[in-house]
Amino acid sequence: MKLKLIIVFLLSTSLSGWTQKRSFLLMEGTAHLGNGEVINHSLIGVRDGKIVLVANSLVTRPNLSEFDTVIQIPGKHVYPGFIATDVSLGLVEVESVRATVDNAEAGEYNPNARTLIAYNTDSKIIPTVRSNGVLMAQVTPRGGVVSGSSSIMKLNGWNWEDAAYKADDGIHVNWPRNFQQRGWWAEPAEGSKNDKYQMSINDIKKFFEEAKANSEDAVSTNKDLRFEAMRGLFDGSKTLFVHANFAREIADAVQFMRDMKIKKMVIVGGYDSWMLTDLLRENKVAVILRRIHELPFRSEDDIDLPFKIPALLQKAGVLYCLGNAGDQEAAQTRNLPFLAGTIVPYGVEKEIALMSITLNAAKILGIDKWCGSLEPGKEATLFISDGDALDMRSNNVTHAWIKGEKVDLNNIQKELYSKYKTKYGK
Repeated sequence: MKLKLIIVFLLSTSLSGWTQKRSFLLMEGTAHLGNGEVINHSLIGVRDGKIVLVANSLVTRPNLSEFDTVIQIPGKHVYPGFIATDVSLGLVEVESVRATVDNAEAGEYNPNARTLIAYNTDSKIIPTVRSNGVLMAQVTPRGGVVSGSSSIMKLNGWNWEDAAYKADDGIHVNWPRNFQQRGWWAEPAEGSKNDKYQMSINDIKKFFEEAKANSEDAVSTNKDLRFEAMRGLFDGSKTLFVHANFAREIADAVQFMRDMKIKKMVIVGGYDSWMLTDLLRENKVAVILRRIHELPFRSEDDIDLPFKIPALLQKAGVLYCLGNAGDQEAAQTRNLPFLAGTIVPYGVEKEIALMSITLNAAKILGIDKWCGSLEPGKEATLFISDGDALDMRSNNVTHAWIKGEKVDLNNIQKELYSKYKTKYGK
C-alpha cells in the first residue's frame, strides 16, 4: 500500500512539474516568430513559463544541461499561439438551443455586462479551437447599442478565474447603420436610408457624456454600475471597440472619439476601412476585420473585395488583425489560421498574414508585451505543427503550451473520428 502511494505521488509530481515549471528546449524546427521573421534550425528555450532563448542552432550552441527536456523537431514548425478577436467562444454552445446561448443582455445600454463571468470553460467547442493553434481569445458580447465589456481569455483553465488573461479590456458599441439593408445574402433587396441615424448617434453621445461626467465626479456616493464600467474609456485603461462597416459610419465614429476625448478606439468589422486609411492612421485607430470568407456587401463591389481588404490596409500602414464574427462564429473560430492563409494570394506575405492573428492582434488588444510573438522575455504561449499552420491541408498541431503549461489537444471531434474509424475502418 505504501509503495502504491509513493508511485502515485511521484507520478503526480512529475506531471505537475511538466505542465507548470519544467524547462524545455525545442531544437531544429522552423520557427515563425510572429513578427515577420523566420528562423530555420531554430532553438526555442522555455523556463518557468517564459521564453528564455530564441536563436539559430547554426549560430548559437545552447547549453543543453540548462533544460530539463530537449525536444528535437526537425521538419516541424513552431508558432506563437494564435489570438482570436471579436468572438463569442465560451458564450455560445449550440446557437439553435437558447439555453446554451449567453452572449447578450436585454436592453440597449449594458456596458456593465461582462463576458468574463459568463465564459464557460467546459464548452466542447474550446478544445476543437485549441487543436488548430488558437490558444487565446477576446470573448465579446453581442446585442444592443452598448453590448458590454469583453475580456481576453486563455483557452485553458478550470473556470473563468483560471482562464482570465485580461479582464474587461474594452467596451463594445454597435454603431447605428446609416443605410438599412434589406433581404438576405441569397436574395438581397434594395436598401433605404436610415432617417433615425443622427438621432441614434445623439442618444449614444448623451449616454457617453453622462458616463464621462460620472468619471469626473469623485464626490458622489450614488454609483451607476453602467457608468462605473465605462470609467476606463476616459482614462485610457480600456479600449472603445466600435462595430461599424461603412465609410460614413466609420468616419462618424472617429469624430465621436475626438469629441469624447476617448484615448483608444478600434473599429470592428471595417468593411469600408480601406477607403479611410488616412483618417484611421492619423487618429491611430486600428481595425479588427470581420470574417473575410463572405460575399461583398454591395453588388457593385469586386467579388473578391473581402479578401483584398487586408492587403489594402497593410499597404496604407493601418494596424489591423483578422476577426471571425459571422455565422456560427464560436465553432468557426477554429478556422482562424486558414482565414490568414486565404489573404496570402491577395497581396499579403505569408509571415505578415501570420502577424494578423498573432502580434497585430496582441497589439490591438494591448497584450503584446507578454504574448503574440516568440521573443525572449515573453510568455511561452506557442505550439508545434507538422506542417504549415495556415494551410488546412498540412496543419497538424502536435504540442501546445499556454504560459508554459502543456495543453491537452484532444477534443470530441477527434474522439468521434477515432471511434468510428475503429468500427468501420477495418
